[in-house]
Amino acid sequence: MSADAPVEVMDDTTSRRDFLPSGGRLLLTGGVSTIEGAGGGGLVPWALIGGYGTRDQVGVSAYATGVDTKDFTLASYGAAFNIANRVELSVARQNFNLREVGNALNLGNRYTISQTILGAKVRLFGDAILEQDSLLPQVAVGVQYKINDDEGVVEGALGLEREGVDIYASATKLILSKSLLLNATVRLTKANQFGILGFGGLGGQNQDYEAQFEGSVAYLLSRKFAVGGEYRTKSNRLEGALGGTSFREEDAWDIFAAYTLNRNVSLTVAYARLGQIALRRQDGAYASIQIGF
Repeated sequence: MSADAPVEVMDDTTSRRDFLPSGGRLLLTGGVSTIEGAGGGGLVPWALIGGYGTRDQVGVSAYATGVDTKDFTLASYGAAFNIANRVELSVARQNFNLREVGNALNLGNRYTISQTILGAKVRLFGDAILEQDSLLPQVAVGVQYKINDDEGVVEGALGLEREGVDIYASATKLILSKSLLLNATVRLTKANQFGILGFGGLGGQNQDYEAQFEGSVAYLLSRKFAVGGEYRTKSNRLEGALGGTSFREEDAWDIFAAYTLNRNVSLTVAYARLGQIALRRQDGAYASIQIGF
């Protein structure tokens, strides 16, 4: 959006033409990059195609994210391509550092579990920005192929699969007159802790896909600044199989603020709670920067 675009206050009398420059998309409506690379919030993918490319354009973006909790750190970085506001292709790399917990598990201080995520998302129907007169949300489906590198913990100690596929469907509705974005996502997955602890259950048990539910809400304070929250359920297939609570898995949520400096640079900060991971519940600071063209 150009610097002189008239978007500061949204009210019931404002039409979509007041927000949309010719041939462009609203700032922040491509979302930021999730920790898995897809366009959306920090934890939850949206049906919106990441970036600001329109149906006649191709865009590219790159991001870097850090999450610092009580016992662990997660660093995620990657890139995504927007093709004609219809297809999103992404790649992400995650490094999960165990810090001192690595010593307790006899893995060594600052032991790191890493995985690569290849993603694709396709918009099926709806336009969250242009179709303000319709109740129909924008709907997209996506797939994430996750490849965990860790042979010591995931494959060796736990005997779990190191590769898995998540399939998800997202519906996103942007209500410009209320400055509000709503999103709901259903994910089919075998992942434990986003895939950081591998896929499926121990000994080849519990290999079925499980449906998990994810949601986002964001309020646009201005054309450059948004606040909101996310919630994401996770499976808990390892706790009973291990006969204890050390590997109990809980849902994750965050409260975030996103600010875009211009069409090319956006910043996001959040308080994130990832639920119990190994020793106890993990919560802490989340920060991300995204650069796009």
